[in-house]
Amino acid sequence: MSTLASQCPVSHSAAPAGGCPLSRKAAEFDPFQDAYMENPSEFVRWAREERPVFYSPKLGYWVVTRYQAIKDIFRDPITFSPSNVLEPVGTPPPEVKEILGQYGYAMNRTLVNEDEPMHMARRRVLMEPFTPEHLREHEPMVRRLVTEAIDRFIDDGRVDLVRNLLWEVPFTVALHFLGIDDDADRETMKRFSIAHTVNAFGRPTPEQRVEIAHTVGQFWQFSGKVLEKMRQTPDGPGWMRYSIRQQKQYPDVVTDSYLHSMMMAIIVAAHESTSFASANAIKLLLEHPDDWRDLCANPELISPAVEECLRHSGSIASWRRRATRDVEIEGVKIPAGARLLLVVNSGNHDPGHFADPDLFDIRRDNSVDHLTFGFGAHQCLGKNIGRMEMQIIIGELSRRLPHMKLAEQTYEYVHNLAFRGPRALIVEWDPAQNPERRDPTVRTWNQDVRLGAPLAKNVIRNLEVESVREVARDTVLLRLRSPHGSALPQWTPGAHIDIECGQGDLARQYSLCGDPVDRAAWEVAVLKDPASRGGSAWIHSSVKPGTVLRVRGPRNHFRMDESHAGRYVFVAGGIGITPVMTMARRARELGLDYEFHYSCRNRDWMAFGDELQALHGERLTLHISEEGRRNDFNALAARLAGEAGVQIYACGPTRMLEALQVAVTQAGLPEDALHVEHFSNDRPKLDPAKEQCFEVELRNSGLTLTVRNDTSLLDTLRAKNIDVQSDCEEGLCGICEVPVVAGEVDHRDSILSPAERRQNARMMACCSRSRGGGKLVLDL
Repeated sequence: MSTLASQCPVSHSAAPAGGCPLSRKAAEFDPFQDAYMENPSEFVRWAREERPVFYSPKLGYWVVTRYQAIKDIFRDPITFSPSNVLEPVGTPPPEVKEILGQYGYAMNRTLVNEDEPMHMARRRVLMEPFTPEHLREHEPMVRRLVTEAIDRFIDDGRVDLVRNLLWEVPFTVALHFLGIDDDADRETMKRFSIAHTVNAFGRPTPEQRVEIAHTVGQFWQFSGKVLEKMRQTPDGPGWMRYSIRQQKQYPDVVTDSYLHSMMMAIIVAAHESTSFASANAIKLLLEHPDDWRDLCANPELISPAVEECLRHSGSIASWRRRATRDVEIEGVKIPAGARLLLVVNSGNHDPGHFADPDLFDIRRDNSVDHLTFGFGAHQCLGKNIGRMEMQIIIGELSRRLPHMKLAEQTYEYVHNLAFRGPRALIVEWDPAQNPERRDPTVRTWNQDVRLGAPLAKNVIRNLEVESVREVARDTVLLRLRSPHGSALPQWTPGAHIDIECGQGDLARQYSLCGDPVDRAAWEVAVLKDPASRGGSAWIHSSVKPGTVLRVRGPRNHFRMDESHAGRYVFVAGGIGITPVMTMARRARELGLDYEFHYSCRNRDWMAFGDELQALHGERLTLHISEEGRRNDFNALAARLAGEAGVQIYACGPTRMLEALQVAVTQAGLPEDALHVEHFSNDRPKLDPAKEQCFEVELRNSGLTLTVRNDTSLLDTLRAKNIDVQSDCEEGLCGICEVPVVAGEVDHRDSILSPAERRQNARMMACCSRSRGGGKLVLDL
């Protein structure tokens, strides 16, 4: 290890925390090769699992590979400066500076590599055209470009999508968004763009650097000329003209040198990532034909599929940062001035954040958490332009060429530290099978485009009912499986799914009650409620073996903490047995100390009673009202009060849960000892006449927003490009939860416990507000 130690930047006179950050694998690490560009996550799996932060002597960078560490670095732009994002890899030969000087090259900081506080000052002034409201005006143009491009090859039967669609459309959209004239020399600009990318993110030879320097210099001069031309018509369209107009109001913020530098940088940034992201996404979807078939049949899946593609195989391999002070990351000491390579593609495959991360699942519930767009103050401003283009491209191809397949080919990748995607993507199909030959309207139909995080209600999974079995009076057990026979995602005790019941928007939540290990099928038990609003009644009357149901989830906001050291107490009433029985089974499997209480009116109504008794024996107590055995919550709570560290998990009728809460409180048990699951919310809804406006500060994004009295926090965040998912928007599902740093919240959901509300660490953006109109600070 002595040779390696001599290459390590950490002094070995005293062993650093975590040991030497340089190993044999670290010494051999080289991202400039096909194996890394094709699958960065797999290339650094060893590091993510064994040595999540290591030093690479070949790069002179510290490499960070896990999700939370990368996200924490993004959220702290003061400690971790973005100033080296566009810094050439290695030291350019001396003549490069002289060559660039001949062209008057004076590239300054841009939004991507500028430090605070100037970065946020400029971002606030220039961000308005990137908001969903303003981006909608570009949608017809994007549709036209995609349609015209596909028209040119629709009858050919074989095409390179990169050359004929995926480069051309994003590049044209970028020029349109910037306001650059349609008659621009595109081939020249493409050459300029490639040179800029290689210069900033590649590792060219000294000879190549000299040639690239001339091209970059020409690009600089070209950008200046375009900018000057725009200054002659400042009231015209495009983001650059908008920036010119903003310069008049904020001359100290939007300077001449800044505009020139942004003109050059944005031409590249506005299309490279989208071109590669689209190629990666289409390749990934066609490699998973069941998902492609589902997406073609259900366009609602396009938006969530795009997010999963960006997570699983995004167009950004890594970002770079520079440490401004001595700091420790995952137990490894990093010296001030150190350069960091954040492998975001690896973070997107971290099992610590994404369940079964290598599984490609277009219905994944948290794919929008991916780091491909970055996070915090430097999150990509153009993310929703990219989303728009990707959704329209995939939508048009899925409708007009649903039968296309990947051709036999070898994929080549551009070697650089930032953008990743194949140079070519060849697909083929039988033109005689084109749907529009039978139905010309196929060509003109448009799917909805989602500008922002996908709506959870659109993440639909079609499942076939394998069996329907009566497990108690008016209670049936449905066993659901994939029509394709493919494995279903893993779930954890307490999770539920939403089943769409009949026509319209009626959906009901049902807890999963089967075996979480069984990925062949999911099981839910449904009680026919005499006061049913249509959900359970429809299932009992209409659902039979072979019925295909539209299902969302699974999701879990009633999660059991398996690390707890004390006794677990499980309390269920009626159909509330379904989430609790999976927790009790899990406790038994783990050998935990637990007791189990199950209340019901009589044995005819008691679902799973015999099998639960056989499984849990003396640990299970049945409380049957008609047999004179009711659960005495006061006695139970009083007994538990004498034990340390008791955790109670309960689900059942509202009256039962309220009585249990009173008993727990009166017995003096800690307020965080009780965890309950609700399926209804009777808390106040938004009433503009009674609400107050309030301010919300987004700590990581550097924004302060006003939430009006007639608008929810959720809608306010979405309007400013902040990604927050949602589903029920009634405070029931927990999808729109956001972290709270400071301020007092008026909680209006049915998810958080009283203890969690008092902790004030999170809130549901769809329904909750500030208490008394005070300012809230969110960790967004």
